[in-house]
Amino acid sequence: MMLIMPLVLTAILGSALKGVMGGEPVKMNLGVYTADTHELTAGFIQNVLKSSELKEAIELKTAASENELKNWLKDEKIGAGLFIPDEWGKQLQDGESAEATVYAANGKDIEAAFAKQLADAYAKSAQTIAISTKLAVSNLAAEAMAQQQPFDAEATARQFVQDMKGTATEADFVKDVPVGKKSVSSMQYYAAAMAAMFLLFNAMVAGKSFHIEKATETLSRMMAAPLSARTVLAGKFLGTLFFAICQFAIFMTATHYFLGVNWGDNLLQTLAIAFAFSFAVSGLGMVVASLTRDEKMADVAGNMGVQVFAILGGSMLPLTVFPAILKKISLVTPNSWALTSFTNIMGGADWNSLFIPITVLIGMGILAGAAGTWGLRAKY
Repeated sequence: MMLIMPLVLTAILGSALKGVMGGEPVKMNLGVYTADTHELTAGFIQNVLKSSELKEAIELKTAASENELKNWLKDEKIGAGLFIPDEWGKQLQDGESAEATVYAANGKDIEAAFAKQLADAYAKSAQTIAISTKLAVSNLAAEAMAQQQPFDAEATARQFVQDMKGTATEADFVKDVPVGKKSVSSMQYYAAAMAAMFLLFNAMVAGKSFHIEKATETLSRMMAAPLSARTVLAGKFLGTLFFAICQFAIFMTATHYFLGVNWGDNLLQTLAIAFAFSFAVSGLGMVVASLTRDEKMADVAGNMGVQVFAILGGSMLPLTVFPAILKKISLVTPNSWALTSFTNIMGGADWNSLFIPITVLIGMGILAGAAGTWGLRAKY
């Protein structure tokens, strides 16, 4: 479980979600039907749905009728269908509200939502241009009339629309730039996520092993030896730390050679975060041992704790999809600090950005280790 399972999950999740996080693009099958011949409708299909920017993301099929579009959906030949009604383009030109209908195949809600976003964004842009044109032309007409000058409203409106379209098309208002020097693929993200998640299981293993040694009288024999309780507990802490570091080293090597995961250009940075996170996990192992009564309780509590930490720390879902409140809560989990640091290293982060995570993780390990040691010494 500690070595093979994280490799299997990394391969499955990284492959299934490539295209979502910087891997190969995901192709969406989208169907469209419209009987509207207005230039705005034709412009939406030609300049948006068939644009070069969306060519890698959308495979577009044009239906001959609305029934054919629905049959494609029923046979799952397309993931979503977009029906544009008559007068849609004219309504947009007049600045009126116009709605297109989006149909979704079973389990293809993402495709439908994407198609709806495209149609809504285009409609709002067209309405804004239409309303702005009417307002500007009416003001210019009033000014020309006051000055008793000739004014061609139709030609002015046409030129105004062309200028606005040209400005919107040529300008780059938003750029997609990764935070680091390089973007992180889904395989890289889930390699870091599974490493952070499965290293947490060492806390459960440490807690269970303490109770196993107590049940088999191994702990009693160690306490009867010429050793202090502090030495015995320090041995448990260091044993967990050593196993966690070995587990990470094996996992990192396997993912690099078998799954092609690039852990970053600076191996020392990755190992520093791995050591700091393993230190925090070792401290948590002492807490699990001190708060549980037996092996079964440590197993249940440890598993529940790992699952909660994994969800809050981003091992299940990327932290970027979390609402603001959950992002703040995730800061109390050590795996969120480790996961973010690993992905930052993969993206080319420098040492300055790793100082705080390393300090926080070491601090968590010290506090948890001290609390667990105090609890165990008080109990035994």
